[in-house]
Amino acid sequence: MNIKFIILGCGSSLGVPKIDGDFGNCNPKNKKNFRSRCSALLESKYFNILIDSSPDIKHQFLSNKIKTLDCIFYTHQHGDQTHGINDLRYFYLKNKKQIPVYANKSTTNYLLNSFKYCFKKTCNFYPPFMKLNILKKKHSFLKNKIIIKSFEVSHGPISSLCYIINDKIAYASDVSHINKKDYSKIYKLKYFIIDCLREKPHPSHYNLDKILELIKEIRPNKTILTNLHSSLDYDKLKKKLPKSVIPAYDGMKILIN
Repeated sequence: MNIKFIILGCGSSLGVPKIDGDFGNCNPKNKKNFRSRCSALLESKYFNILIDSSPDIKHQFLSNKIKTLDCIFYTHQHGDQTHGINDLRYFYLKNKKQIPVYANKSTTNYLLNSFKYCFKKTCNFYPPFMKLNILKKKHSFLKNKIIIKSFEVSHGPISSLCYIINDKIAYASDVSHINKKDYSKIYKLKYFIIDCLREKPHPSHYNLDKILELIKEIRPNKTILTNLHSSLDYDKLKKKLPKSVIPAYDGMKILIN
C-alpha cells in the first residue's frame, strides 16, 4: 500500500503573497513561491490523516483533489494551524460520524475555548462534528501500516509537536529548539521536514543557519524546509543549500514506503 506525505502548505503565518499582494523577496513568476499556511496530509487509498487545519485548508484540499478525511493531528494551538477547522465540518455531514482529533493538552484547551461548537453541543441545530482524543506517544492505523509517534519541541514560549511517521519521516513545522535528548528519535531518518522561517534569527522559529547546524548532528537523508517567509525566494534559497536540503513547496508529495 502506497502512503504519501503531502505538504499542503509551506508558508509562514501570513503566507506568500500577503493579503495585499506583497511577495517580499519572492519572484511571483515562480509558482513555488505561492505559499499557503502550513498543513500536511498522510494519504493512502483507505485512510487520510490531516496534520493541522490552516486557514487555507479548503483551497489546499481542492488543489490536491482530496475527497476524504479520517482524523486530524494538531502540532500546536496557533491560528495559522487551527483556524480552518470549520471547513472540515463538511466531512461530518458527508459521513455522518464525528472526526477524531488528536492534540496535546494546551492545544486541546485552546480548541475547546475557541471552537467549542466543534466538540460540544451548544444548540439544537448543530451537533458537534469532532471528537477529542488523548494524544499518546504512539498511534497506529490500518493494522500498523501507519504508525505516528510524537514528542514536544519548543516553539518560542510554547510547546509544539514533532510527528514521526513510520520511523521514516519527521514533521516539525513550528519549532525554535529541539532538546538534544530527543535527537535519537529523529537520527538518520529518510526525510526531515522542518521549520526554517528565514535567514535572520527569530525567537520562535529556526532560521537557516540553525537548521544547517542541526542536520549535521541528526544526519537525515533528505531535509525539506517549510514554514517559509516571504524573504526566502525558492530558487535563490535552493542555490544556497546543500544537495540534501531542499525548500518545500505547496503540493509537494513524498512517498513514504
